[in-house]
Amino acid sequence: MVRGGSATAGPTLAVVAREAGVSVPTASKVVNGREDVAPETRRRVTEALDRLGYVRRPRFEASKPPRMVDLVVHSLESSWSGAVLHGVEQAAHDAGLEVVVSAGLSRTRGARPERGWFDKLIARGSAGVLFNLAELSPAQYSWLGQHRIPFVLIDPVLEPPPGVVSVGAANWQGGMTATEHLLALGHERVAVIAGYRRKMCSSARVAGYRSALMAAGVPYRPEYVRYGNFMETTAHHRMLQLLDLPEPPTAVFVCSDRMALGAYQALTERGLRIPDDISVVGFDDLPEARWATPALTTVRQPLSEMASTALRLLAGMMDGDRPEGTRTELSTRLVERASTGAPRSA
Repeated sequence: MVRGGSATAGPTLAVVAREAGVSVPTASKVVNGREDVAPETRRRVTEALDRLGYVRRPRFEASKPPRMVDLVVHSLESSWSGAVLHGVEQAAHDAGLEVVVSAGLSRTRGARPERGWFDKLIARGSAGVLFNLAELSPAQYSWLGQHRIPFVLIDPVLEPPPGVVSVGAANWQGGMTATEHLLALGHERVAVIAGYRRKMCSSARVAGYRSALMAAGVPYRPEYVRYGNFMETTAHHRMLQLLDLPEPPTAVFVCSDRMALGAYQALTERGLRIPDDISVVGFDDLPEARWATPALTTVRQPLSEMASTALRLLAGMMDGDRPEGTRTELSTRLVERASTGAPRSA
């Protein structure tokens, strides 16, 4: 707008959102004519736009390229990453953002992006970053803060520092739901094959497993709890270890679909039938769960929704908004298929 002959910047979308008492993504939906906004909310935002004199600009200005954000994933070879990419791409399109995908940055340093990558982030002018399954060092957190680059973690490996925004699934509830399902079928000898012991999602899923046992009055047996690294080969070995116990389990909750396939292989090698001899529940609901034989009962975590939620939070932070809470958890649900059934009678 122009006052006294000099051009001054109008109010930002973040200012409008605060005035209307809504989030920046909601205000953006109203500005862009999206239909998924409640009538009362749309009215408040519209009145705030008019009252503050917000100038509705074209979504893409010919003289100004769209803002760019980075998505860092561990690998592009998994269906997990494909689901994350789908969610980010859809939300980025709605927000008028372009996405640069970086993969395989952590082959030599666990799950941490290499140092040179951060310099490239500045060089290409990225306005924000999404980290999926990343393990950032204190120095890297500090670097992002010093350069004032907003970022959001999708399913962080470790508990983030205070104030860091993250999006994940309700892992404790998912672990409890999976175990409750097996207990309801009549199983009492229920084992669990988890991922990394120190990973947030692993510890939460095992905690849910233990809570379900306790609620059902079923004794907790430490020998039934095995940790791995989310790889099929490791789950294969862990399953064989469980089968070699004096009293092997009649059911197993495997904390990822990929590991469940490794457990399937071990059971097949031992001549055991699923679910006649042993029931199996996975976690993720990746396409592989439907393709397995028998089709895998699993806990669905909404990977695409987690990714799109993270992108919307990041877009709001780039516009000056700050989420009310730093941790967003999306619900999980059990998807029953053919890999679970009642235990064989004695």
